[in-house]
Amino acid sequence: MSNLFGRNFRVMTFGESHGPALGVVIDGLPAGLRLPLELIQADLDRRRPGLSPYVSPRQEPDEAEILSGLAAEGRTNGAPLALLIRNRDARGRDYETRKFRPGHSDWPYFIKYGLRPQPGGGRSSGRETVARVAAGAVARIMLSPLGLRARAYAVAVGRVKAESPDPDFAETDPLRFADRDLAPRAHQEVETAMSEGDSVGAVVEVRVTGVPAGWGEPVFGKLEAALGGAFFSIGAVRAVEFGEGLAMSAQRGSEANDPLGPEGPITNRHGGIMGGLSTGLPIVARLHVRPTPSIAREQRSVTVDGQPTTISTSGRHDPCLAPRLAPVAEAMALITLADFHLEPNRHYVAINQSVEA
Repeated sequence: MSNLFGRNFRVMTFGESHGPALGVVIDGLPAGLRLPLELIQADLDRRRPGLSPYVSPRQEPDEAEILSGLAAEGRTNGAPLALLIRNRDARGRDYETRKFRPGHSDWPYFIKYGLRPQPGGGRSSGRETVARVAAGAVARIMLSPLGLRARAYAVAVGRVKAESPDPDFAETDPLRFADRDLAPRAHQEVETAMSEGDSVGAVVEVRVTGVPAGWGEPVFGKLEAALGGAFFSIGAVRAVEFGEGLAMSAQRGSEANDPLGPEGPITNRHGGIMGGLSTGLPIVARLHVRPTPSIAREQRSVTVDGQPTTISTSGRHDPCLAPRLAPVAEAMALITLADFHLEPNRHYVAINQSVEA
């Protein structure tokens, strides 16, 4: 089972949804980086459950403990940085361990590892992402001096699509939905599904600014491939597009191309990445997020013995994943970009450097 991510900024997460704790070990951090614990905690607080009626009611403080990797004055010492987040409200007894939950990894886990369903999904639970957010917070601190910023917010909740996205408003909305005028409709979409024992999907947009032109590789190390892989590692993500993305399949070249000026692309239809390389414009990706598979409605399933049955999932779950998945998407973008930032062979020509014909 692979639990490692990255080549230079190396991240290993550990722990289970209903075990004693989760955590992350980060290897590759340069020495001397100051890591204020309150900045790490601020990102963890944005992902916490129990903060609104639209997320899991599980009560977890998600307080980070730094176990190693810091020297005096809270600065990194070049050794692996280990962070621990203890589970305070685990209730494994809420989960059925002899029936497979539709839409979850329970069944393929059983086929691959011979493990019956683990409480809350074990390693495959969305709870695992708390460790990613902690690592993303560290990456954010490291990249901030470059002027690099990452934000994520919902631009669609169920059938409600944002028409005038406002990331600042999204941070104040319990669904992290980015349209002030349409937010009540998005709330109603989720509330209706909840009343019917169901859940809704969403689209989360990730916007990263401050990435210099030239990060990435033109063939197998494409920046969008690395970011796409990072986003797809989030369990609920089923599709990823950059810039105008899927719409380009119905366009002509004259519509899809980004014209060039002396400073680079004039428009940003490609979402900040062309030919596998960053353009210096904002990187814009949209993650299409499936509805939460854990629902109260009765569904067909089978037991670990292969017998037909039905299941109604109990436990505490998010009726819409968007508000808590957005910080995870930010974290995976930041971890990926931290990996590129630390690449020892990253070379590119300055945009204003003259090039011989």
